[in-house]
Amino acid sequence: MVSDPIGDFIIRIKNAGNVGKESISVPFSKMKLAIAELLSAKGYLGVVSQKSKGDAKYLDITLLYTKEGQPVVSGVNRISKPSRRLYESAKNIKRFRRGFGMSVFSTPKGIMADADAKKNNLGGEFLFNIW
Repeated sequence: MVSDPIGDFIIRIKNAGNVGKESISVPFSKMKLAIAELLSAKGYLGVVSQKSKGDAKYLDITLLYTKEGQPVVSGVNRISKPSRRLYESAKNIKRFRRGFGMSVFSTPKGIMADADAKKNNLGGEFLFNIW
């Protein structure tokens, strides 16, 4: 059993991209689905679909690559961990890598990117950075 499912999820995305896989399958949860849909909307992932085999549900995620064959997701950094939760208020949210990366937050209105959370004046749990 994984003690940090979100950390496991983002590391699976990064590792699969580094070895050149076309798609990955991860165990389903509503949080992972929301994160995957956000990353897909922001251009870090391709198509995200929910599938099931018997009783087991999982997410099937297509990975994206640049024209040179490099993965779009080149790195991730988990910030808020099960052992240490970190929260940011809306006024303290800053752009990550001058806008060439993205910070992901869990807000009262759902999972949001840093720019969207700041625009909506919402703070929340600082989940991870991705670039």
